[in-house]
Amino acid sequence: MPFGEVTITLEDVATLTGLAIDGDAVIVDIPDEDWSAMCLRLLGQAPTDLGGGVIRITWLRDTFDELPLSASPETTEQYARAYALSLMGGVLFSDRSGGSVHLQYLLLVEDWRRAGRFAWGAAVLSYLYREMGRSALQMTASSSLGGDFGGWAALLMLWTWERFPHTSPLHAVTGAQITQDAVPRGIRWLPAQTRQHGDQFYLYKLWFDECPTFVVSI
Repeated sequence: MPFGEVTITLEDVATLTGLAIDGDAVIVDIPDEDWSAMCLRLLGQAPTDLGGGVIRITWLRDTFDELPLSASPETTEQYARAYALSLMGGVLFSDRSGGSVHLQYLLLVEDWRRAGRFAWGAAVLSYLYREMGRSALQMTASSSLGGDFGGWAALLMLWTWERFPHTSPLHAVTGAQITQDAVPRGIRWLPAQTRQHGDQFYLYKLWFDECPTFVVSI
């Protein structure tokens, strides 16, 4: 490009998603206990097929679909962990497994006070960079269009729309009212009126409504 290179920065992550970019590094240690025991301890339930500590996101969503009204504080925490694990495996740190998440992420929300000190935004960006790098290497090795990559792909799209507004399909097609004071800033790319706009609207509304809330609330 004539103006040089451009890339997603930590500032972009913070302003677009509301995720924290300062704090403790998101590092996971392998637990001393086996995966099934850890799952039972932190979630209260465990699937029968825990091969290699990998769990299906559909199992999480089906098992922890709705918190009982009479749930105890312990049960409430277990449901919150299941939701956080689903969010990390399905959105923030998604991979190419086709809907699975490793239980190692569960350790990040074992202690809610510690979880609130993590630099989630920095981890999301570094993970996305790693996945895009892997895809680029596959493309170079095979001389093809490259492979799929994991990570929060919506962040890449929103950054593109923010920095190059003319490329935004919502802006160009629907004439969305883009407010300058929206927080997080990525919300401004949603339609001005609350109405479903295909799958894109539902997914982005879900991510922006729930992902920052998860981080702030803990």
